[in-house]
Amino acid sequence: MARKQDDLGVLVGLAVDLMRCAGRALRPWRPEKPYLRARTISHLAWVGADSLAIVSVIAACVGIILSLQAAIQLEKVGAMSYVANLVGFSLVTELGPLLTCLILSGRAGAAFTAEIATMRISEEIDALAVMGIDPVRFLVWPKFVAMAVMAPLLTLWADAVGITAGGIFSSLALGLSGKVYFNQIAYFLGFKDLLSGLVKSAGFGVAITVISCWQGFLAREGAADVGRRTTAAVVQSIFVMILLDLFFTALNYIFR
Repeated sequence: MARKQDDLGVLVGLAVDLMRCAGRALRPWRPEKPYLRARTISHLAWVGADSLAIVSVIAACVGIILSLQAAIQLEKVGAMSYVANLVGFSLVTELGPLLTCLILSGRAGAAFTAEIATMRISEEIDALAVMGIDPVRFLVWPKFVAMAVMAPLLTLWADAVGITAGGIFSSLALGLSGKVYFNQIAYFLGFKDLLSGLVKSAGFGVAITVISCWQGFLAREGAADVGRRTTAAVVQSIFVMILLDLFFTALNYIFR
């Protein structure tokens, strides 16, 4: 019980430190130090640009799969033009944010945990504190900013790639006019649907970062604990993402 209380104390302390970092970032008269700015830019590039390839491939495959699944059912009732509605709505509001952040959880979240856990075990984090450098501001804040910014942007990219791939496939294989497909998308989807997906992805990105870094700070028992903490971070991130998805979807239904 005491161990769990200590772990929760680390989580609360991390959240408080991140809020303090956010407060500093909102004061333009106190600019970030150059090394912190450089770390943030590096994380933005690594989380965003380096994830484009895998996100694009998965989004394209999901768009094609949704087109096929929708066609199987809608063909029975002669409503093939509604394939676009199902593909667009499913990607923008649900699968785009969820699948993109699942990729980020396995790619970036696991890396965040492994990095911080290794530094924790090798006492590098204690060394930062001795040098007067705030470990949370130096290690966690750049990751937090990168995920909060890049998760929605990658989601937008995944939505665009998935919808386009579904449209191309529907035109070539299902005989659906490309003009009809994209007109249906434009007519059926609204700004609220897009905003809903982006809010989800931002929430997922924040949750992944907090959980991954928290698990990294909890590493105590040598090198073997790095693997255990990394696994725990990915599993917990996915679990929290599903809970957040349920929460955001319920809110969207209530205030529709």
